[in-house]
Amino acid sequence: MTWLLVEDDNDIRTVVSMMITVWGEQPLVFADGNAAWTWLDSVENGTFKGDLPELALMDIRMPGPWGDKIAARIRQTELVKNIPIILMTAFTLTPTEVSDLTERSGMDQLVNKPLPDLDVFRSLIYDVKSKKIAAGGS
Repeated sequence: MTWLLVEDDNDIRTVVSMMITVWGEQPLVFADGNAAWTWLDSVENGTFKGDLPELALMDIRMPGPWGDKIAARIRQTELVKNIPIILMTAFTLTPTEVSDLTERSGMDQLVNKPLPDLDVFRSLIYDVKSKKIAAGGS
């Protein structure tokens, strides 16, 4: 299965991409919001020829469109609109900010950085994916 990973921090991007691979998944990696936005253009216009992701894991604050904007666009893109979306942030958000972010972006889960250890992070991601499938998503 392919997972979308959008993260501007090279070290985090490399580690998470390696984790995804170790878990037996295929990462579709972009280093910033602009690259992810361009990829979404190709999905919408039918020129993207690879496997569509079944999950998205994205940083919120990065160059180009932020992760919440990309998530909102994913929710409007027919071919990927039902995939689980997990946003990551290094910033502390209040419960109200998390609620607003969830409503605005359509995210399924927020993960704080530094990221949890490998096993906890893996369990969290697969739990979000299982809940989304049970609810009728991808």
